[in-house]
Amino acid sequence: MKVLLVNGSPNERGCTHAALAEVASALGKEGVDTELFWLGRGSISGCLACWRCRENGRCAIDDTVNVFRDKAEEACGFVFGAPVHYASPCGSLLSFMDRLFFSGGKVFCHKPAAAVVAARRAGTTAALDVINKYFTISQMPVVSSRYWNMVHGAEPEDARKDAEGLYTMRVLGRNMAYLLRCIEAGAKAGVPLPEEEPGVYTNFIRD
Repeated sequence: MKVLLVNGSPNERGCTHAALAEVASALGKEGVDTELFWLGRGSISGCLACWRCRENGRCAIDDTVNVFRDKAEEACGFVFGAPVHYASPCGSLLSFMDRLFFSGGKVFCHKPAAAVVAARRAGTTAALDVINKYFTISQMPVVSSRYWNMVHGAEPEDARKDAEGLYTMRVLGRNMAYLLRCIEAGAKAGVPLPEEEPGVYTNFIRD
């Protein structure tokens, strides 16, 4: 079993990394392999609404989005982490997730996921809500902890002093490992995935 942890922060070793590292450590102790994936500091374009991804399941902009999508094929679970900017996740992560989930949504279906955010003070719960919506539209079980998945601090040293935040990250890692084992046991026992039903798409305009 392998979990991919996405660091959406422009700072590779900042507060978001401190939180994700704690989750990864807990997963490792449970026998789950992990990989930290940093988005970097380069610009990440938003979705162009070109729909070309519908032809081959890959984004037409061939950058880090497609690199991660290929890794996601083999992963069993995901943790997406971001710093809080103006009560929302940082823009680079949102552009990344917009294109990733629109172009490769089937790769994530029925795989557990969790959101993690880091903030100096506030905006954390609003940011978590934004990230979690990508999971719920993609039929992904959302993994919880014993509190909302956040750490606080202006610097990584601060985040590593947030005892409750780090505790929350460790619980999250153990809960992710538990759910992955449950899914693995169910597959071995022959429990099928939910039946797929053709989608129904409407808008709010009616004749």
